[in-house]
Amino acid sequence: MKKALFSFFFVLPLMTLFAQKKPLDHSVYDGWQSIGERQISPNGKWVVYTIDVQEGDNELVIQSSDARSKLTIPRGYNATVTSDNRYVIFKIKPLFKDTREAKIKKKKPEEFPKDSLGIVVLGNDSVWKKPLVAGFKVPEVFNGWIAYTLEKEKGSEKDGADLLLYQVVKNETRKFSQVAEYLFDKNGDRLLVYQTKKAKDSLGMSMVLYHDIFSNQTDTLSRGGVAFKNFVVAENGKQVAYVAQRDSSEKALQQFYGLWFYREGMDSAQLVVNRKSTGMQLGMTVSEFGNLSFSKNNNRLFFGSSAILPPKDTTIPDIDKVSLDIWHYKEDYLQTVQQVRANRDLRESFLAVYDIETGWVKQLASRELPTVMMTNEGDGDQFVGITDFGKRVESQWTGNTKKDIYLIDVNTGKARLIKENLEGVIAPSYVSPSGKYVAWYDYKSKAYFVHDGNTARNLTAGIKVKLYDEGHDSPSEPSPYGGMGWQTGDSALFVYDRFEIWKLDLTGKAAPVRVFATQDPRKKNIVIRRVITDREEKYIKPEERQVFSLFSEENKSFRIWQSSLNKPEALPVVNTGYDYGNPIKAKDAETFLFTRENFRESPDLFTQASGGTETRLSAINPQQSDYWWGTAELISWKAYNGKQATGIVYKPENFDPKKKYPMICYFYEEMSNTLHTYYAPAPIRSAINIPFYTSRGYVIFVPDIKYKIGYPGQGAYDYVVSGARAVVRKGYVDSTRMAIQGHSWGGYQVAYLITRTNLFKAAWSGAPVVNMTSAYGGIRWESGLNRQFQYEKTQSRIGATLWEKKQLYLENSPLFYMDRVKTPVVIMHNDADGAVPWYQGIEMFTALRRLGKQVWMLNYNGEGHGLTVRKDRLDYQIRMQQFFDWILKGDKPTRWITEGVPYLEKGKDWGLEQVNEK
Repeated sequence: MKKALFSFFFVLPLMTLFAQKKPLDHSVYDGWQSIGERQISPNGKWVVYTIDVQEGDNELVIQSSDARSKLTIPRGYNATVTSDNRYVIFKIKPLFKDTREAKIKKKKPEEFPKDSLGIVVLGNDSVWKKPLVAGFKVPEVFNGWIAYTLEKEKGSEKDGADLLLYQVVKNETRKFSQVAEYLFDKNGDRLLVYQTKKAKDSLGMSMVLYHDIFSNQTDTLSRGGVAFKNFVVAENGKQVAYVAQRDSSEKALQQFYGLWFYREGMDSAQLVVNRKSTGMQLGMTVSEFGNLSFSKNNNRLFFGSSAILPPKDTTIPDIDKVSLDIWHYKEDYLQTVQQVRANRDLRESFLAVYDIETGWVKQLASRELPTVMMTNEGDGDQFVGITDFGKRVESQWTGNTKKDIYLIDVNTGKARLIKENLEGVIAPSYVSPSGKYVAWYDYKSKAYFVHDGNTARNLTAGIKVKLYDEGHDSPSEPSPYGGMGWQTGDSALFVYDRFEIWKLDLTGKAAPVRVFATQDPRKKNIVIRRVITDREEKYIKPEERQVFSLFSEENKSFRIWQSSLNKPEALPVVNTGYDYGNPIKAKDAETFLFTRENFRESPDLFTQASGGTETRLSAINPQQSDYWWGTAELISWKAYNGKQATGIVYKPENFDPKKKYPMICYFYEEMSNTLHTYYAPAPIRSAINIPFYTSRGYVIFVPDIKYKIGYPGQGAYDYVVSGARAVVRKGYVDSTRMAIQGHSWGGYQVAYLITRTNLFKAAWSGAPVVNMTSAYGGIRWESGLNRQFQYEKTQSRIGATLWEKKQLYLENSPLFYMDRVKTPVVIMHNDADGAVPWYQGIEMFTALRRLGKQVWMLNYNGEGHGLTVRKDRLDYQIRMQQFFDWILKGDKPTRWITEGVPYLEKGKDWGLEQVNEK
């Protein structure tokens, strides 16, 4: 008995010891899980989703929506649930380690391990597999047939692939060879197949085939030619179109394509439009890049046209040609923008229409009127055109352009101006589905207008609350909260204010109506937004129950709610303590699929039948319970400008209010709405990983920042410094062990703050602007845009040109005050940064180096504004932890901190080992 008792007490401490939690480290990242693909069957009874890891092998899960049945398939992905609710069809990846090994050995792509195809009967645990499958397609309306292509055999000289048309129920297979493209019609009755000739077969020829699946008959639509592209099948399956280049003798900078059309009953496809057709504008040809589409009633065929390029100049030898860019002040776009847009411009096409019954062709869009929005699913008599042609120069300093709006008569191709020089918002969702009305939001009048084909009228003049961003604090015009959609029959337009929804009478005879007036969401600080559950929906039916997301601005919680618009139900209490994301509704059932998360709980999948309780499906990241995590809470304080401020404090899980913790302040602009956001431990691209640091005994403070135009740096000081001191007053943060970290705009604010205060003992500044005078004239190389608009109108918030408010540019530029800096700071700025020129980081580094300050700079070669390569992100997070642990926790520094890494040791020695501080 004594022996047994001794054993019990001996084992218990060991069990306690081994069960104790531990802090997160950099080794946990690869296996941390997230929900990837997700879909729900049309009848709402089945859910299919992937559980992805950051690096490694994922899982495909097929689960009943009541969570009673579950099948897991290793490495499954790209899944489709068939429309009859009977099958799941998917691909299966090879093992991650096998693919990685092939990359390490630098094998050729054709020697890499290949995917397989998988099929599961819903409710059945068996998996049908087919190896070496390149891809598959399933018709929108499933009728038992799928199509898949096989990987080419090693050493194969085929240009195309073998395609198998497979009957899932009967296990019947039909084969097509040399397939480059294939396409089902909507109902799965027919399969369009494009066969290419073999590369070394001089006698072979390309063919376009149309296969009738049920009769097992195949029609040849085209035979021979150089290239066929952009295949489209009409919704009824009876019409086909594509573009083709049939004459290999044509020699030009571009190949000339024609539009080919086939209708059931024809012997073969016919050429219906080419550059010489009546109706084609002189100098235009059928574009090989334009999308093809049929109108809903199949009477119109839309295609793209493009300008015929000039022939190559062969009169001057290449050796004598001058390479020169000429920058001209009247050009629409800067040369840098033109360079970035070059490939896109070469592929640019403009919408044209071919009338199938009459054969006429009309050009609807053009270089001068590039954007055309269809109405009535392509069958409308009037389309809407938008252009900023000739008005683009000022975007250099405004960031936007004025727009002209046109009504285009589809039958004549003529355009009629209805709104000139709009400073506002016009988008496809602002055009009524029938095309009867065109709406827009005007920045100047801060109102919505509608045009009925004859006149325009203000629809929102009687609304007293703001329909635009109430918290806007930059020199630009505030954006509207946006439109929700059109009521059945174009009878009303719904738009948002900050909290709720307004119904606008399009005739202007009735006053705007607050849809949820009796619930008064503004008083309750609840933001209501409709969730679109049917992507094919044209109109909102106010008598039917709609799905809404509700967000409480007070406690930052979300919830999903249903109500009709005609008879609004009572608003529920929104205090869930969760964030709800990506709700999906089953097509034929009132069942919803969504994620639910908060700071401590991963975004797991849940289902909910209408009015029912939530059913949990997934439980990812069980390993999290082995690690210390943290908690998130809102705090408020009074900022130095006298205004009430809000932020988030993240505390360690084993928080002791009597202890004094080191604290890192991370910020950008406003982030308190992310209170219930889950952050997975991961080597992220630029920011600190919050749970990683709370797990390791740090407090993280994330303040919201408000700005006064002309004084962005002061705004950061007023909120960050006052907030940090407010947290210190709570008694659990050591004021001598605080740091700041930010990237991009946050990086600028870090640079500014260390010139204004010595409160912080360490700083980490990613991609900062430190000299607004040089950055003002700089280029955002990723887009080619000049940066002036950012200072005059948007984020940098100066609100004037460099010559109008020179002193503000100087006051807000940390570079000119670097002599005040006493805080050790690491800069990360990469040489391929396309947003903030990396010479800004160099200016900061060289200034501090000249002044004898402690400064380091990390440049991840070839990386852009944020890190995208995983190994770089991991290295970045390791170095950030080492830096903060050294200064805030007293850990030994590492060699890159004390000595750096000489260029000749680059790639050989990373300097990550700890050393004794000298």
